[in-house]
Amino acid sequence: MTSLTLPPLTRRRPDWLASPRVLRTEVLAGLVVALALIPEAISFSILAGVDPRVGLFASFTMAVTIAFTGGRPAMISAATGAVALVVAPLVKAHGLDHLIAAVLLGGVLQVALALAGIARLMRFIPRSVMIGFVNSLAILIFMAQLPHLLGVTWVVYPLVAAGLVVIYGLPRLTTAVPAPLVAIVALTILTVTAAITVPTVGDEGELPSSLPTLGLPAVPFSLDTLAVIAPYAFGIALVGLLESLMTAKLVDDLTDTRSDKTRESWGQGVANLVTGLFGGMGGCAMIGQTMINVRSGARTRLSTFLAGVLLLVLVVALGDLVALIPMAALVAVMILVSVSTFDWHSVRPATLRRLPKSETSVMLVTVAVVIASHNLAYGVIAGVLTAAVLFTRRVAHLVEVTRVGEPDSSAVVYVVRGQVFFASSNDLVHQFDYAGDPEQVVVDLSGAHVWDASSVAALDAITAKYARYGKTVAIVGLNEPSARIHDRLAGQLSSH
Repeated sequence: MTSLTLPPLTRRRPDWLASPRVLRTEVLAGLVVALALIPEAISFSILAGVDPRVGLFASFTMAVTIAFTGGRPAMISAATGAVALVVAPLVKAHGLDHLIAAVLLGGVLQVALALAGIARLMRFIPRSVMIGFVNSLAILIFMAQLPHLLGVTWVVYPLVAAGLVVIYGLPRLTTAVPAPLVAIVALTILTVTAAITVPTVGDEGELPSSLPTLGLPAVPFSLDTLAVIAPYAFGIALVGLLESLMTAKLVDDLTDTRSDKTRESWGQGVANLVTGLFGGMGGCAMIGQTMINVRSGARTRLSTFLAGVLLLVLVVALGDLVALIPMAALVAVMILVSVSTFDWHSVRPATLRRLPKSETSVMLVTVAVVIASHNLAYGVIAGVLTAAVLFTRRVAHLVEVTRVGEPDSSAVVYVVRGQVFFASSNDLVHQFDYAGDPEQVVVDLSGAHVWDASSVAALDAITAKYARYGKTVAIVGLNEPSARIHDRLAGQLSSH
């Protein structure tokens, strides 16, 4: 017997080590993301009702941890608005320590759900829900910029316009440096040197001057505490996983690569555990910052890691300089992200004419719920439920019953084709001529599949109705799975 000799295992060098150009792209993309994260983290902290430091430290620990544990390279995780909305009532009622306890429990639940295989549920999310997710996200990103554009001095508007010109125009000349970074630096220099008074990052909240510290929340370890934090922990876990897995799928499509959804799921849990231990508010994948990262050319974990590290450096060591960045520059960057994220093809009249109305309805429901609730997870759940109801309604009428037999014969055969389940079985019962058929009736299910107890109950009802007229029914042609469920349940579903 010949032995098979395997080549020695070697670790492939990361792309950013092999290519200076890739390294530069990753570093600059990480810097742009770090700058964009600062006002977002501060805003989400205010939304959650906590000090800005809590959101900024959460963004640092989430990004750095997920760079090692995550399953989708180049995806950015940090403090998010969805998680802030979940925990805001908890902070208001019980304070910061209960929030941190909920984040820790949420991280444990995410790891448990990952090990249970929650990532496999992604296959049940239809394309129309995915498009609705992307479009509603783009709308939310744009809506989040409106407070920075309303009730401000008129100088803000030309600054935003100038930022957009740089962001859209510079790539036509060179892609050596990310256009958003150039816009941020240029507008900051302009406003500082010309002494233009406009809202800045420093106006959003106080930046931290020290590093985060390790610790546990000061809450009683009791069932009462668990009863308080458990609902919020489940919310953190489910909303975080849903947004992260949807974002990973979107980046997969954009980069034509595959990610490890299970690793991403438990990686999010580990990141939230680390974040909670450092006093952060928790978080998940941020699709807006992820889009900035990917559009800037980043494709590796280095950009995610540097986004977190540079965020901490910027707010702690260079806080005075970062505070000078005009919000107009960051608004311009986020408008770019919003416009590039929206799937414009999905709303073209030609596309809408070709799509089935049910597909369009699912997309619109997803968008409407997200915009109304400002929660992407709610929109996705509503979209999936709508898609399921519409699909069930459509296939419920796909069962075909054909009567075969001569009018004067002593037997008749009904041939059933299609999927027989709870929705379609209701119509099935009414497809037979109980009074007019001969004494022998054959129901041929060789072209059908029986799925559930409702279907077996319908077949029992058909048999019972014929029996009232003194007629017998033979059910034939069941495939093996259908025969198993029919043999197990037939005659057992009624108390009469």
